[in-house]
Amino acid sequence: MDYTVRFPAGFRTVNYISDMTFTGLIGKICMFPLRAIIAVCVALRIHPNVLTFIGVLINSWAAYQLAGGRFISAGFIMIVANIFDFIDGKVALETGLMSKFGGFWDSVIDRFSDIALFIGLIYLYSNMRRTDYVMVASFAMMFALMTSYTRARAESLIAKCKVGFMERPERIVLFMIGAFTNRMAGVLWVILMLSIFSVADRVILTYRVLERTPERPAAVDRAPLPVRMLWNAFFWTFERATWQYDLMVIAILAFVWLTPPDWIKDPMAQGSGPIGWLVEHLR
Repeated sequence: MDYTVRFPAGFRTVNYISDMTFTGLIGKICMFPLRAIIAVCVALRIHPNVLTFIGVLINSWAAYQLAGGRFISAGFIMIVANIFDFIDGKVALETGLMSKFGGFWDSVIDRFSDIALFIGLIYLYSNMRRTDYVMVASFAMMFALMTSYTRARAESLIAKCKVGFMERPERIVLFMIGAFTNRMAGVLWVILMLSIFSVADRVILTYRVLERTPERPAAVDRAPLPVRMLWNAFFWTFERATWQYDLMVIAILAFVWLTPPDWIKDPMAQGSGPIGWLVEHLR
């Protein structure tokens, strides 16, 4: 059976990468120190699989800090851990040590790293007797793992299944933002909701490609602009470092930073926040 993917327009990964985007600029700035670290690892001939394993060990330390409610420490440790997680593939490419097992090893270790961070938060919230956020963190972990699994399983049947916004790099950055700003509850809600959408995107895309159904209903193209915008937000196909990606990032940060902790019953942060303060003074 022919499983070759022929992406229709509605499901094609849209790539409008521009050097002028905010996220693209941040990525370029971060690459300066990372290139130096990669060069050192290549010069020392450090095996990329070793770098991958060091990354998960450091991330486990970050999980321990999260479990103790030491968010700032956890944030700095996550930065170090994910330097290793980022450079392992680049070092493999530079040293000519790329292999199928290396890709498999990297994927397996990434899942352990993801689970460790969620378990750290689950332990923290269980100690605080916050069953509600134990469940939020647990469901966020479940759908985060399913986001990765649905892509891997889909790409055993079709050529490409890279749709949905909430992938691993976004989750890790959000974890660090939540740790440094003490807004982890808002971050968990964002990860949960967008991971659900990402899983749904990948299931629907795989179904449509395998069943040869139209990529999207014609009614969507005739719908008003707000409807089309909602469709594109749900069936996310835009690459990183695009203006659409920037807008999504801004919306996420606005929710995380502006939503009053009291409104979402944040176990760690208190207060009304900017929006809560404004609402209180407008009454």
